[in-house]
Amino acid sequence: MRYLHAMIRVKDLDQALDFFCSKLGLLETRRHDHPEGRYTLVFLSEGKENAPEIELTYNWDQEGAYTGGRNFGHLAFEVDNIYDTCANLQAKGVIINRPPRDGRMAFVRSPDLISVELLQKGKPLEIAEPWKSMSNTGEW
Repeated sequence: MRYLHAMIRVKDLDQALDFFCSKLGLLETRRHDHPEGRYTLVFLSEGKENAPEIELTYNWDQEGAYTGGRNFGHLAFEVDNIYDTCANLQAKGVIINRPPRDGRMAFVRSPDLISVELLQKGKPLEIAEPWKSMSNTGEW
């Protein structure tokens, strides 16, 4: 058995792609429009062959926001430097909901309120400001 993908429904495809691609750095690997069913599937990954993917499902006629994004659980990504990653996301307007106070773990949320965990590759970094003193913001 091989893990393939996690699927999340998104209300605004452009906004979701901006978050996952422009801000988190994932790549769109393929897209399938289904006019008969009025939906689009977009697959994202880190770009390596056979890498696990995120499937964004965009239902063309969805009017309201999806509920229960936190009930999904979360997506997790390993990063080379948790502090640099969080600073970069913050500079792009992403709220760091759970700062990496421990030098190891942070949480942000997508525009559709999907929790995204960021984990430091290898051992935790030395605890440092401003992260050490930063409080949680909202839910994560």
